[in-house]
Amino acid sequence: MSDDGVKYEMKTVRALRGTEARVIAKWEKEGWELVSQTPQKLQAEIVMRRAKAAASRRTIVLVGSLVLVVIGAIVTGVILERAPEGTPTSPDAAITAEAPTATGTPLEEPATTDASDDAAEVITPETNPDFTTLLALGAYCDASVAVFAEQYEGQTVAFDASIGAMNTHDGASTRYDILVNAGDYSETKSPGPMFQFRDVNTTSDLHFAGDVPDSIGVGANLRVTARVDRYEPSSCLFLLDPVETSFR
Repeated sequence: MSDDGVKYEMKTVRALRGTEARVIAKWEKEGWELVSQTPQKLQAEIVMRRAKAAASRRTIVLVGSLVLVVIGAIVTGVILERAPEGTPTSPDAAITAEAPTATGTPLEEPATTDASDDAAEVITPETNPDFTTLLALGAYCDASVAVFAEQYEGQTVAFDASIGAMNTHDGASTRYDILVNAGDYSETKSPGPMFQFRDVNTTSDLHFAGDVPDSIGVGANLRVTARVDRYEPSSCLFLLDPVETSFR
């Protein structure tokens, strides 16, 4: 779309209810401006826009200079071609065009933020209020789990966890589906979503760090670093891809 000749790129993001201001402030720091905000039951849909980068003044000057140089070379070639035989030719006899020198400070290109920048930031309960709220949920099928998984898909999270269940994957002997709970192991409570490492082995897929015991099983307390994969509404499972696992 355009506004007074300015072209914009659009972005639609979703935020958990109550976190809209923080999400808007985050994108405004990166040059985006709020267009509209539509509240829903558990989340809000936020439309942002940012002016597309125009060609810098320096680029325009350089292109103009190149055009003048080419025109000068053409004019010089025509004059030399039409000069009578025996007429001395020298650079002074030709019409030359000197490229103008750009003065002043060229406009800087606006900084752009790649999606990988967000992905490189590790989300922890200490640094991300959304994650803090998620890990404290009392209902693992709460709709806010799906909202978080969609908003932070592909990003990395780190938190204290424990193994709540461990079963073989589709009957395989060395592949497992591991249920991961937030916090220390407990037989009576398991706050937060039902995280799961799906179809992993216990030798390399968990990327162990530090001291590793001889066996791993239900009740082990871990420090988990993993990438957000997806949420499955049918099973209420929040799938994670292990990045690093250590024992606490």
